[in-house]
Amino acid sequence: MPASSLDQLVSLCKRRGFIFPGSEIYGGLANTWDYGPLGVELKNRVKREWWKTFVHKRGDMVGVDAAILMNPKVWEASGHVTSFSDPLIECKECHYRTRADKMMEEWVYFKEDGNYESFFTRLIRGIQPLLKVPQKAPLKGKQKITIPLKLSFKLKDDDREIKTDSLNITYDFDLNAIDKRALIHHFFQEILRFNCPNCGKTNWTEPKQFNLMFRTQQGVIEGEGNDIYLRPETAQGIFVNFRNILDTMRPRLPFGVAQIGKAFRNEITPGNFTFRTREFEQMEIEYFVEPGKEKEIFEEWKELVWNWYLSLGIEKKNLRIREHDKEELSHYSSRTIDIEYQFPWGWGELFGLANRGDFDLKQHEKFSGEDLTYTDPDDATKKFLPHVVEPSFGCDRTVLTFLLEAYTEEDAPTASGGSEKRVVMKFDPRLAPVDVAILPLSKKEHLIAKAQELYKKIIQETDLVVDFDVTGSIGKRYRRQDEIGTPRCITVDFGTLGEDDKQGTRDTVTIRDRDTLKQERVAIGGITEKLQ
Repeated sequence: MPASSLDQLVSLCKRRGFIFPGSEIYGGLANTWDYGPLGVELKNRVKREWWKTFVHKRGDMVGVDAAILMNPKVWEASGHVTSFSDPLIECKECHYRTRADKMMEEWVYFKEDGNYESFFTRLIRGIQPLLKVPQKAPLKGKQKITIPLKLSFKLKDDDREIKTDSLNITYDFDLNAIDKRALIHHFFQEILRFNCPNCGKTNWTEPKQFNLMFRTQQGVIEGEGNDIYLRPETAQGIFVNFRNILDTMRPRLPFGVAQIGKAFRNEITPGNFTFRTREFEQMEIEYFVEPGKEKEIFEEWKELVWNWYLSLGIEKKNLRIREHDKEELSHYSSRTIDIEYQFPWGWGELFGLANRGDFDLKQHEKFSGEDLTYTDPDDATKKFLPHVVEPSFGCDRTVLTFLLEAYTEEDAPTASGGSEKRVVMKFDPRLAPVDVAILPLSKKEHLIAKAQELYKKIIQETDLVVDFDVTGSIGKRYRRQDEIGTPRCITVDFGTLGEDDKQGTRDTVTIRDRDTLKQERVAIGGITEKLQ
């Protein structure tokens, strides 16, 4: 079963070398994490399995590795410069900063006819009828209006139900672009009066739009360079290379372009270990299709990704699909779903699938002046901008999910006939950072020499990752390998050398299975075939 407490996993990750706090010897840097020796092996294997499944095993995929630093006009075209922001509010008493919309999402539950629904849906649904009422003058500028939401809501971990018949909001309305997060802030301020989680006061500033992109300068003289950004997503690196890929690879629709790479977002409220960080890695695909065929492709990708997670050991009960409400959709998306995982703190996004239409190619064609149309190889008169279905995986979140899912506490038998609690990371063998451990029964020189001989044989004849451990009793070394998640341990004992009274044990070793704890005697001559 997955870890019920995030603290359990964080402790194991530090103790066993999966993930360390960033810059720890200097007191750390808030919400930065370094993948240790085992963590980097796990992460690389997750990426390897992803690439193998979604690129190498298909005939319609290619890959790219685009630069992190891009021409600033890329982000103007994509809309990130003007609209990639969050409403930042600050407590005037203690200067704690947070996002009003996140606090609303985490703390408020809305009930309509006995059913709870999302914050965005309920709030915007109450506003929309007002916008359809004919006005004597356009609804622009500061307008004091009353929104009859008639809400019932509850606060998290609070049995009280609070009701309101109307909500007074002063807001600068634009019929073409309602700032939903600013509306959330007004609701936050005027109705709920949340206490600051840091100092307990309710004295908040007005929201300020906070752009999430990291800005830096390109140039040798400080203050005289050009402003550029660390990319907030990897997708745009694929779109700006669309023409290059068409010209060099000559793909036919439908086809996809995959990329694994770093992205950076100056999040206001990161947290929950590696779930939300300012520096993170994405595994993304932009799948290009002929207009009109994206609905079918969308369903195919939804099923493919769902099955990929299940095939690598995620229990079905811990996953769910959440459809985005119309009011929640990004401006470029006609449909978006999330695959969410049941984290210790609640459901959280693991994967997103969006129908982006032709928004991105159209924008880059407009801003760059380059022709990005696709020409049908069977009909040269048929030219169009393909539509895009985007499967987007959070790499770090996926690694965190596999860590949580693998964490298991169970009773295991002891040599004396009793039992003791065992912590074991039950990774799918394809993901385990170490494939096999070689454990000499004792530190006797001739045992260690024989074990080292076996170690060299395995690493030379296979591509397995092998650990060699002589420190501590054999029982403690087994437990150590259990916490690492090593599927099999090989013990070299005195029977291997033919020094005990057992018959037929010379040049044989014991292989122990991580999950069943069963032990099997295997001849060294056939060990590599057995392991493979």
